Amino acid sequence: MLESLEPMVSLAKRRGFVFQSSEIYGGLSSCYDFGPLGVEMKNNVKKAWWKAMAQDRDDVVGLDASILMAPKVWEASGHVEGFSDPLVDCKSCKKRWRADHLLEDRGIKPVFKPGEWLKQDVKCPECGGDLTDIRKFNLMFKTFMGVIEEDATPIYLRPETCQGIYTNFLNVQQAMRKKLPFGIAQIGKAFRNEITPGNFIFRTREFEQMEQQYFTHPDEKDKFFKMWKDLRLQWYIDLGIKKENLRFREHEKHELAHYAKQAVDIEYNYPGMGFKELAGVHDRGDWDLTRHSKFSGQDLSYFDAERKEKFIPHIVETSDGADRALLAFLVDAYEEVETRSGDEESKHEKEVVLRLRKDIAPIKVAILPLSKKEPLQKLSAQIQTELRAKWMTQYDETGSIGKRYRRQDEIGTPYCVTIDFDSLEDKKVTVRDRDTMKQERVEIVELKDFLEEKLN
Repeated sequence: MLESLEPMVSLAKRRGFVFQSSEIYGGLSSCYDFGPLGVEMKNNVKKAWWKAMAQDRDDVVGLDASILMAPKVWEASGHVEGFSDPLVDCKSCKKRWRADHLLEDRGIKPVFKPGEWLKQDVKCPECGGDLTDIRKFNLMFKTFMGVIEEDATPIYLRPETCQGIYTNFLNVQQAMRKKLPFGIAQIGKAFRNEITPGNFIFRTREFEQMEQQYFTHPDEKDKFFKMWKDLRLQWYIDLGIKKENLRFREHEKHELAHYAKQAVDIEYNYPGMGFKELAGVHDRGDWDLTRHSKFSGQDLSYFDAERKEKFIPHIVETSDGADRALLAFLVDAYEEVETRSGDEESKHEKEVVLRLRKDIAPIKVAILPLSKKEPLQKLSAQIQTELRAKWMTQYDETGSIGKRYRRQDEIGTPYCVTIDFDSLEDKKVTVRDRDTMKQERVEIVELKDFLEEKLN
């Protein structure tokens, strides 16, 4: 297990997983760009989530709601009035902090009452200076829609994706003829003007959520809460996260959102951070649909023909951060091993292997010609053309074969295909397994079927 995120951050940049946003201009704080390997892996994570949540289930359908929504949506949801963090400023160095985080660091439950904060005698972690009293800081990014700013309508970049699901509840239910219980799944961007973001891609101001809202009769919500809690934990285990690095954490009463009946976090043991939220399952009751009914004037109730009952559905929410999930998969797969390439030219004390599950590995197969000579290049190019029609591949002809194996191990590629001069005669290639390092000689005509069996 890594002791800090630093080795992973270094590898992520070096190998093209994650870059600092606007780096050539000094970077933009807590904003990141996903590089060629990062975008592939993130797409694989989202694809795996979508398959588990929508494709493999009869009771869940998909949605892609707009980022920009009517301002009334955020009034109804309570974000305009109450979506804020407790902000304090250092009187000396002017650095800003979240008051609840400062108290948690001292082992104090962050329950704020008027006048209580200043009694805690908390000092600035940066310079030891005195802190101001608490003021509420709204986390939504505000902008304007319209040609002329004076006449433009204030709107917000959505701080969460679920509100688009609630406003489309009836549209989806009627269009798809769904009966309760059923869910609506969505993957999309959200934006929060965090006071103290940080820890690489764990907490950023622009992020991607994978959320599902499950609509049910109030009498059945507890059953489905437990169901989704167990299913979401198992999903991470099935995709390779070590069970001992995951845990449930029930929210205490003072932590619950005002609308929540119960909530549980799935936490991951991030290096240097300890157990932090990876995903959540929340019992939101009927608060969301009730509020949108009130503010919009539209009846969002559901008539259950079997029960002969009309009611506002209750909601069990599952929420996963795509960026946090990517980080968890990367660090959990990261392993430093003794030199195993046998390459005298490039021997070093440790080698890095990313033991990613094949489902989420960004590159499935690497094509490695042993020489740059034309006959070998031509055959290698033919093999790549055939394989990349099925999988994401990478062609690498630079450096010794040992160096190239190590590069592929570092990015988590499950299989390397080496084409040598014997391949021109015997029509066979060597397939190397990332984890076992076992090498098999395989007929070129059988290569695709061989890899299909291995990768499925």
